Amino acid sequence: MISRPILYLAGPLFNPGERAHNLSIRAAIEPWFAVYLPQVDGALLPDLLAMGHAPEEARRRIFRDDVAAIRRSDVLLIVLNGRGIDEGAAFELGIGWCLGKPCFGYKDDFRQLLPDGDNPMITGSLRNTFRSIEELSSWAAAYGSRKGCD
Repeated sequence: MISRPILYLAGPLFNPGERAHNLSIRAAIEPWFAVYLPQVDGALLPDLLAMGHAPEEARRRIFRDDVAAIRRSDVLLIVLNGRGIDEGAAFELGIGWCLGKPCFGYKDDFRQLLPDGDNPMITGSLRNTFRSIEELSSWAAAYGSRKGCD
């Protein structure tokens, strides 16, 4: 049995709209990838605090678990939507890139702070940026079927 490549999905997850968007991205690529989505497969800070974890303990756990998940992944996809890129997702992208993971972007939001595009430190680490769920899904089908090729 051939296993699906593991994709780490980095993106903002701080309100219901962002989390719903992440879930729709996950659904579009899950037939071809085992998707690690921190809001589902990891832990959210408010949930850990509500369970009685001390704030520093909760922050350390999220950091440790998400870095470990990036290490286990085969590829990283960052959601670039918003006026600025989520700083946690940007950090995760940096880890993935430094570990030699193929990194890709997804942006279907036309807002941006820079008049000529996203920060070159972000775009320089990406092999491609997808502009629609359809484009992302087509890539996922091709990539997933080749496992390990981009």
